[in-house]
Amino acid sequence: MGRFSLSRKVETPAPQPAPAPEPPKPAPAAPVAAAKAEPRPARPAPPAPKSPQAQQIDMRMKLHARLIDELDLSKLEKLDESELRRQVMNLVADFARAERLALNTAELDELGASIYDEMVGLGPIEPLLKDESVSDILINGPYQVYVERRGELELTPVHFRDNDHLLRIINRIVSGVGRRIDESQPMVDARLPDGSRVNAAIPPIAIDGGSVSIRKFSKSPLSLERLVEFQAMPMCVADFLHGAVKARVSTVISGGTGSGKTTLLNALSAAISPGERLITIEDAAELQLQQPHVVRMETRPPNIEGKGEIRQRELVKNALRMRPDRVILGEVRSEEAFDMLQAMNTGHEGSMATIHANNPREAIGRLEQMIAMGGMNLSPDAMRSQIASAVGMVVQVNRLSDGKRKVTHVTEIVGMEGQVVQMQDIFTFNRTHTDPDGTVHGEFRASGLRPKCLDEMLRRGIAFDVTNFDPSKPLPVG
Repeated sequence: MGRFSLSRKVETPAPQPAPAPEPPKPAPAAPVAAAKAEPRPARPAPPAPKSPQAQQIDMRMKLHARLIDELDLSKLEKLDESELRRQVMNLVADFARAERLALNTAELDELGASIYDEMVGLGPIEPLLKDESVSDILINGPYQVYVERRGELELTPVHFRDNDHLLRIINRIVSGVGRRIDESQPMVDARLPDGSRVNAAIPPIAIDGGSVSIRKFSKSPLSLERLVEFQAMPMCVADFLHGAVKARVSTVISGGTGSGKTTLLNALSAAISPGERLITIEDAAELQLQQPHVVRMETRPPNIEGKGEIRQRELVKNALRMRPDRVILGEVRSEEAFDMLQAMNTGHEGSMATIHANNPREAIGRLEQMIAMGGMNLSPDAMRSQIASAVGMVVQVNRLSDGKRKVTHVTEIVGMEGQVVQMQDIFTFNRTHTDPDGTVHGEFRASGLRPKCLDEMLRRGIAFDVTNFDPSKPLPVG
């Protein structure tokens, strides 16, 4: 078989159409951050350098914490003041050496004293309490402390570390007299060991931090003679008030806040015989009576459960069962006014009280309101008759615009006329003019009326120069 070749037609594949080019992908959208660059967080600014006083406070707080750790607190109460102070000063010196503090002897002593005050006293305000020229200390939050000197307010450089520091001092004050202050009871009246009166308020009612008002009292109560030296009244007015109290004229001392009511009450109490039994009733005990036979009673606020409160009215009722010769109320505020008048009308003549009012007539009106607050079903005439028969004299004291305190009215209650309590001024202080620097000038004058109580004074052998009732000339002061 012949060999033959088989021709095969090789088919060329048909050209395929070129694939359509893919549409260009849209460029990815630029991120928003690229359009608007996000600012980098600012580097925190370095803390402002602390003032030297702030640095000192930090150092004292650090040292105080160290002392608390190193001292045996269980033994502190057994140490007398000098030994405790010596141990504190030694530890302060050790601390200063360890911290390499460049302090001279005076600065080291000052640091030790401030630490001692922080531990056992009232911290930053302790020097103000020791300053005899300061009469009031007013704390408005941790960074603002005012004082009153000679009737004028002035800002001090004293301040606390923070509100917690201030709250610790407030709690130290109130716990010392068995009281408490917290959010459920954010206000309290208390006293310091020397008798100074304290009012404190804390958040939430005190918006800018703890608020404290301290009314200081001198260690030696002011006498009537000293008040005359301060030109609060003439000597003849002081003699008349002394004689009236000695003659057992029941007296109400009226005035505004800070006018000197308690100071005058303390001074007048010197006229009371040392053989009499006195019972004092106050919200916060602050009277400094000078008699040997004094029973002091103080109200009590409710406990944390709202129980156990003892009000002034209950104390007045109880005082009448304790055989008092006189009852003295630190301040009449509410329904206890009726019980006080009852005491004055039932054999306790010569009792005394203070009241907030701007003038003697207003003081009588306030007594009426307080009797009504007690829920007594008495007509206005009966209330006024009770006041007229119980109260013999109203002494008005005022704090003038220049800060000086003056006895501005000595007013006698002489009885009822119709439906009105009859009153007559015996002595008054009349302003004459005011200097450009604010100093107030005036004169004391007698009204010319002879007081009814003068006869009782004379019967008791209390002499008084009747020429002092002459209204034609001003009374000499000082």
